[in-house]
This record gives sequence, structure tokens and C-alpha cells, in this order.
Amino acid sequence: QVQLVESGGGLVLAGGSLRLACAASGRAYSLLDMGLGWFRQAPGKERAFVAAISRSGDVTRYAEFVKGRFTISRENAKNTVYLQMNSLRPEDTAVYYCAAAVGRYSTTIYYSSDEYPYWGQGTQVTVSS
Repeated sequence: QVQLVESGGGLVLAGGSLRLACAASGRAYSLLDMGLGWFRQAPGKERAFVAAISRSGDVTRYAEFVKGRFTISRENAKNTVYLQMNSLRPEDTAVYYCAAAVGRYSTTIYYSSDEYPYWGQGTQVTVSS
């Protein structure tokens, strides 16, 4: 089993920045085994892919609507994955979730929420105009 705990959400003005963190723990797998992702869910909308990073950390992918503004990174020594969010917009307002899956290969990226068996509880990000 893997436990994920997000932090770093909050209220920010449009154009501002936030850095989300997701700390992983558990006995079944270490973070080194896991591909990691961030998703978000706005009120009345389905959960959407935001970004993902491979087990090795060498490969990252982003949704089009965050490219150039968000950066995903991982620090395996701290069992933590981050999402740096810059140039925030009101439409970025959502609950942000981190997710983990055992990486088939060191460069595997998972895009679908169905591919992630482990989820955090979410952290609210609110961007005001």
C-alpha cells in the first residue's frame, strides 16, 4: 500500500504562483518504483490530467492548458513529488490530486486516472481574478 499526502494549496491572485507537494509513504513500494501524476477536478467537471513524471524522472508530460506554466518534479530522497504552478489563472481553480502507479519501465508515463491505483486526498487551489 502507498499513502500520498498533498500540501501547498491555497488562495492566490491571478498571475501568482504556488508549489504543491505530495509526500509518499508505505511499505509496498518506494517512490523509486513509481510513476507519478497530478490531476485536478473543478466543480461540476471531471477529473483531468495535469502533469506526469516517469519513474526515472527523465520524462515529463503536461496537459496543453498548463504547458509553459507548470513544472512537475520529483525528489526521491524525500519521497516527494512537486508541482510548481506559475502564472496562475482563475480557470486553474480546482482540487489538485497527486497519484502514483508502479512504473512498468523507467520512462513510462501514465495519462489516464484509471492507470493510477494510489491517490492523495487532494488540496484546494483557488485563483482569484
